[in-house]
Amino acid sequence: MLTLPRFKAAAVQAAPVYLDTDATVEKVCALIEEAAGNGASLVAFPEVFVAGYPYWNWIMTPIEGSPWFEKLCRCAIEVPGPEIRRIAAAAQACGVHVVIGVNERSTHGVATIYNTLVTIGPDGKLLGRHRKLVPTWAEKLTWANGDGSSLRVHDTAIGKLGALACGENTNTLARFALLAQGELVHVASYISLPVAPADYDMAEAIKVRAAAHSFEGKVFTIVSCSTISEEIVEAMAATHPHTRDLLRRSNSAFSGVLGPDGRVIGEPLIDREGIVYADIDLARCIQPRQMHDIIGHYNRFDVFDLRVNRRSQQPAQFLDDDALRDEFPEAPAVPHPTSTEV
Repeated sequence: MLTLPRFKAAAVQAAPVYLDTDATVEKVCALIEEAAGNGASLVAFPEVFVAGYPYWNWIMTPIEGSPWFEKLCRCAIEVPGPEIRRIAAAAQACGVHVVIGVNERSTHGVATIYNTLVTIGPDGKLLGRHRKLVPTWAEKLTWANGDGSSLRVHDTAIGKLGALACGENTNTLARFALLAQGELVHVASYISLPVAPADYDMAEAIKVRAAAHSFEGKVFTIVSCSTISEEIVEAMAATHPHTRDLLRRSNSAFSGVLGPDGRVIGEPLIDREGIVYADIDLARCIQPRQMHDIIGHYNRFDVFDLRVNRRSQQPAQFLDDDALRDEFPEAPAVPHPTSTEV
């Protein structure tokens, strides 16, 4: 007999301690403890919460922003690494699932960083690492492209769990790739974007995308968005004072939970810090699919054919000589990039 999980989800809306990795990780652990104390089994964090978003790309020239890029590279983390181990320990201590955005530094390049979502299980194990497929607009000055190797759904105690970062939730094919793996719980991580064009309502844009995924896929979407602290405002305004009003623009952040009917459950958070909670019953995903099940009976796979390349992309392939390896047996092995050890 089919039995689907019920649980409480928590969507964090907060600002990091800007470009301070250790302090931000400490804040993450405290928020995990707070959410777990309120009964959450899943805690979702914003995009690149560790330890900040490159707002300078939107308000400075590339040359002006280059020193800030170096700061971000220096505070970026490796996955797995000590910072993830601290977060994983907090997840394990509280018995919760965690999805969190980080700036991930490549182990092969000190100036190559990724916009990465890390998924951690309640036992503290690293379930997955997803690198944003394509940085959005000005973000291309900072992050490298991810690949399809991480377009995966994780089979967890709270259901089949997937996640995408910010603008990826606009990518119909990326979303369908997760739905096609049976996703029932979707985490959509965002950043507050007051620097968007004047006619762009970021809060509404986030909600529309979450509603689309929930309604089309008949899934629950947990949206977690960052906020912009006065610390961030003043850091950018120190050399560009005209940006103060821009960075304080309202309706730039939305966090909340949406059900399989595409509607918001309870009250979302707009702009201000806090945690949104919602009770989720995955059995609610069944009846709506009798009408529209786009990964099953309500599709034509004889007409449409989506192929997803999930092979990991590497900068080079090394064809080693076994005889040479035998001659130097003590040479250290290079860890495989898909290692799940935390």
